[in-house]
Amino acid sequence: MSPPESSGSHPPMWAPSPVLGFVAALVVAAALGGCGKEEAKPQARPPAQVSVITVAPQDMPVTFEFVAQTQSSHQVEIRARVDGFLDRRLYSEGAVVTEGQPLFLMDAKPFQAQVDAAAAVLTRQKAALDTARLNLERVRPLAALNAVSQKDLDDAVGTYEVSAAGVEQAKAQLVVAQLNLSYTSIVSPVAGITGAALQQDGAYINQQNSQLTTVMVLSPMWVNFSVSENELKKFQDQIGTGQLRPPPDQSYVVEVVLVDGTIFPHTGRITFIAPSYSSQTGTFLLRASVDNPNGVLRPSQYVRARVKGAVRPNSILVPQRAVQQGAKGHFIWVASTEGKAEFRPVVVGDWYGNDVFISDGLRAGDQVVVEAPLTLRPGDAVTTRPLATTPPPAAAGATVTGGALKTEK
Repeated sequence: MSPPESSGSHPPMWAPSPVLGFVAALVVAAALGGCGKEEAKPQARPPAQVSVITVAPQDMPVTFEFVAQTQSSHQVEIRARVDGFLDRRLYSEGAVVTEGQPLFLMDAKPFQAQVDAAAAVLTRQKAALDTARLNLERVRPLAALNAVSQKDLDDAVGTYEVSAAGVEQAKAQLVVAQLNLSYTSIVSPVAGITGAALQQDGAYINQQNSQLTTVMVLSPMWVNFSVSENELKKFQDQIGTGQLRPPPDQSYVVEVVLVDGTIFPHTGRITFIAPSYSSQTGTFLLRASVDNPNGVLRPSQYVRARVKGAVRPNSILVPQRAVQQGAKGHFIWVASTEGKAEFRPVVVGDWYGNDVFISDGLRAGDQVVVEAPLTLRPGDAVTTRPLATTPPPAAAGATVTGGALKTEK
């Protein structure tokens, strides 16, 4: 049986589709087009633009900074020397007083009576001495003529000597009474600032409550600070290896920084070094004496002490941002003489403001890369340009605080 004939309006079922033919044409065209192109080659990396500084070792002054506390160089406890009633206070609490200025006044009437009694005893003893002297003057010639016995002469001499001793004793008692009377006016032995009154007017003063107040000398003022055992060992090691040079005769200058960051106008010198470490804190106490003529510094005030005078000879200083941290420690990029980026491990020391000391890894003349692309790799070609810097102040120095250094302005 033959298949049915198709209608003249429809194509036969086996005829190729126009869509398939179009796709095939596109594939052929793409294949022919690809045959005429070559494979693209990777382009070489252009030289990286980097900012560099040239290493130039130089002597750098450093300043070691410590937390410190002020102390009066002469603190006196004002105490009553005699027992009695406190009459009145003569000073304003917290005021600055001068040497010899009266602070308290005690009831002087009992002590004045003791002075009068001692003076009367002295007068009586002097009268007895005069009588004994006249009697001895009469007996001595008679004894020479054997008109009186030797015993009479001995009695006259003994009476005279006893009377003379009585006069000296009466004089001493009068002096004691006068001293006690003078102690009723209690004065300041030094010029300084006064503390609060510990006893009020009308109180009875004896040995148990004899302290009345305190006077603290303001100038000079002591500035106490401590150095830990680790810090001191570090400084000694650096001096031994030549990394740190102390001033001549260990004559360090101490600068005081107030709580608001201002510099106290007067500097001082270290006047005391403790002979041993503190058993409680393991620190080493040092003391500086600073002139304080205007009384700006007060006792027990917290300040910062900057110890100046040390120098780091031939030190290498680079910006902190030039130092990077890797898996094996710190490193720095260096532009070699061939114009290549070089990876250089370094040993980092103390900070110096925005810079840092390099103890090992760099030498004079090295060009340290400070600003470079993040994609910089060892061996990359680099084009260098000097880093634009602002010169530090002439008085800048390196300041150590707790083992780190910072710029001193």
